[in-house]
Amino acid sequence: MLLGAARYLVESRDFSGQVHFIFQPAEEGLGGGRVMVKEGLFDQFPVDAVYGMHNAPGVPVGAFTTRKGPFMAASDTWTATFHGTAGAHLATDPTIAAAQFVMAIQTIVSRNVKATETAVVSVGHITGGDAKAPSIIPARMVVRGTARSYAPEVRDLLEKRLGELAEAIAAAHGCAAELLYERRYPPLVNHADQTDIAAAAARALVGAGNVDADAPPVTGAEDFSFMLEARPGAFVFIGAGFNQDGSFYNVHTPHYDFNDEILTLGAGYWVSLVQEELG
Repeated sequence: MLLGAARYLVESRDFSGQVHFIFQPAEEGLGGGRVMVKEGLFDQFPVDAVYGMHNAPGVPVGAFTTRKGPFMAASDTWTATFHGTAGAHLATDPTIAAAQFVMAIQTIVSRNVKATETAVVSVGHITGGDAKAPSIIPARMVVRGTARSYAPEVRDLLEKRLGELAEAIAAAHGCAAELLYERRYPPLVNHADQTDIAAAAARALVGAGNVDADAPPVTGAEDFSFMLEARPGAFVFIGAGFNQDGSFYNVHTPHYDFNDEILTLGAGYWVSLVQEELG
């Protein structure tokens, strides 16, 4: 999409100003956006505004979505480690503490986060013991997961409560625990003026009825957020459509298949955006 827009703009020169095309690497997990900003992206290539786009299965082809303010969540990774004593039935058992911790953290969002705020706390990994020795109580259990939020105070709360629950539950069972909380991607916050420009560019391409400029926030994360912390800008989703029966495979699933039909729409959006900013 970006290459197509670059080729068209180079050939037409139908704008007044300068456009930089950013091909961001390592978005998944490694934080390429953060590294680019840290290494002086906007010092080497100064910009007044920066824009990003991602495809969205389940949104009709020809549709675009965005919103002002927080649009995607902060993404953090946490690790709770429970220490007991390995042995037989009288050993101090960290598995019980870990199991109760997994259940207890479900109350953080429901009982500690305001109902008007949004947060997610999920467990994605549990390990401990030896599969070849299931009769032995392990000396250590590790529980890892993700935490998603939009507001800084909610992010602080999630870290605080995860640590408090791990330590308190471990102590109740004669174990010890520590929590490692890694703040990875900040929330993606769209700037108001640039969101208006992005929405106008999409409307010029596909019509007002196909652009939702007040879409619900998404609890996925995106390291384009680091660029939006450094410069004003906006992020949009381009619809990738459905299967013939109305179902769709989301990104990060084994059956996901990028819809090549939206390539020209994506390139067209970038051209329209340049014309809105610099036409």
